[in-house]
Amino acid sequence: MRLSRIISSPLALVAGATSAAAAGWEFVQNGTSGIIALEVMVVSPTLAIFFDRASNDPLMIDGHAAWGALWNFETNTASPLRVITDTFCGSGAFLSNGTMISVGGNIPANPAALDGRNGVRIFNPCADATGANCTLFEDPTNLHLAETRWYTSTARVFDGSVMIVGGIHEDTPFYNTDPVNSFEFFPPKDNGVPRPSAFLERSLPVNLFPRTLALPDGTVLMIANNQTIIYDIEKNTETILPDIPNGVRVTNPFDGTAALLPLSPPNFTPEVLVCGGSNSSDQIPALQLSTQDPASDQCSRMVLTPEGIKKGWQVERLLEPRTMPEMILLPNGQVLITNGARTGYAAVASVGDLVGNSNADHAVLTPSIYTPTAPLGKRISNKGMPTTNIERMYHSGVTLTPMGNILIAGNNPNSEVVNDTVHASEFRVEYLNPPFMSEARPKVLNMPSKIAFNRQFTMEVDIPRNLKASTIQVALMDLGFSSHAFHSSQRLVFMDAKLSLDRKTLAVTSPPNNRIFPPGPGWVFLTIDDVTSEGTKIMVGNGLAPPVQDQGVPVRIV
Repeated sequence: MRLSRIISSPLALVAGATSAAAAGWEFVQNGTSGIIALEVMVVSPTLAIFFDRASNDPLMIDGHAAWGALWNFETNTASPLRVITDTFCGSGAFLSNGTMISVGGNIPANPAALDGRNGVRIFNPCADATGANCTLFEDPTNLHLAETRWYTSTARVFDGSVMIVGGIHEDTPFYNTDPVNSFEFFPPKDNGVPRPSAFLERSLPVNLFPRTLALPDGTVLMIANNQTIIYDIEKNTETILPDIPNGVRVTNPFDGTAALLPLSPPNFTPEVLVCGGSNSSDQIPALQLSTQDPASDQCSRMVLTPEGIKKGWQVERLLEPRTMPEMILLPNGQVLITNGARTGYAAVASVGDLVGNSNADHAVLTPSIYTPTAPLGKRISNKGMPTTNIERMYHSGVTLTPMGNILIAGNNPNSEVVNDTVHASEFRVEYLNPPFMSEARPKVLNMPSKIAFNRQFTMEVDIPRNLKASTIQVALMDLGFSSHAFHSSQRLVFMDAKLSLDRKTLAVTSPPNNRIFPPGPGWVFLTIDDVTSEGTKIMVGNGLAPPVQDQGVPVRIV
């Protein structure tokens, strides 16, 4: 395993891409985030948003520390974003009209911020490549959630609205002892009255940041603690699924991670993958837990059809135990598993034997690749993967970028910025570059900026001569919102595509309907012979504000 090559220089290529002489996967350090990037979301071809807590970050705005920033992929620099309410440990997603919302947060310690627990923050599409004229809108008096929510989750759903799930009312040290056992929506449904959730009540006290995944029939998979349900938004009913095997718990503060695997035509069969977490009992007082308690190395996978649910979970093993990992869908259908620690728990300064202020120890520094189509026992590998020297444990963020590489930032198992301790606050931004970043890559030269469901459209492409085009993959992706070992709304739907004889155009068929891919913005990546293009931003559906009517044609999910 070779060590990462750490670069921080104007000579580094855009967004951390490395030189053509490099081969294989590579870590590149380029730039500093200005604030702890514990929440990360791509909002344009050139920009991502970072959120932290209102604390003592070095980036300044209006004479005080900033807790929001715009990250520029072209310059690898952060500029402060004006935020009114404390965004600490909130969540976010896109609406069907392209607007990003950030929801939830914390009671601020910094007097510059207002209470963010029922905050709703709106970031409208912004064409300014530098972010200089991009703003975040807040009106806490008139625009807010129905309940105060800290450590809440979100999911972009079939009508283009956002489902907001669970959380905690106030800052408690470890377990969820003041729970928000309900769902609500933005824009509001049910006359703004949250829906009570028996599932969230059953899954206490380890149910913060519940893993919430929109399924291709419009229902929602929810995972909290070691329990799983399918929730029907339209009927307001839950179907209980088998528990995660072997007592493994996967939500905060026993963080594992979860992802909906890529959906492929014609059947769009949904499968969920859940990895890492902890085998510890949720009845052990926090002070009796240890930073040296081993994390789980278990991955559990289930096909979410009646037949698949009857068969239950299929268990496989990570290459090492991981608490607080994150999984990123890659445009070729593989899954990157990165970040986390071998031992301990999430949260800060609450177990019995801290390492610095951290509840976890022994950072995992080498990513793995999960190949969903490989045979059981051969799906997970770190062959050829680099090893970083920057730990990414609690309060880290990660995302696929429009350039096709992976941005990794953050790490702060401290209550504020602390630089003189073990597991200190981390501002260095890294990119993990796939091998194709140093190769000739396919290009999407022209395609519609907006596509309807169940329609064929044409992409003009440039395919390098050395690529035979023996495999062609066109991925429509929601890049998601990264926070606390989970990527809310992350999604990949493969689209059928046929290459013209002259290799200059692709005839592509969009997803059949708005349940297979919730309406709103997405990114299209073209992968030819495992070499991936840069992503092209696109609007999917009619572009109207939610709630929108069903679009396209129904499909039987099998």
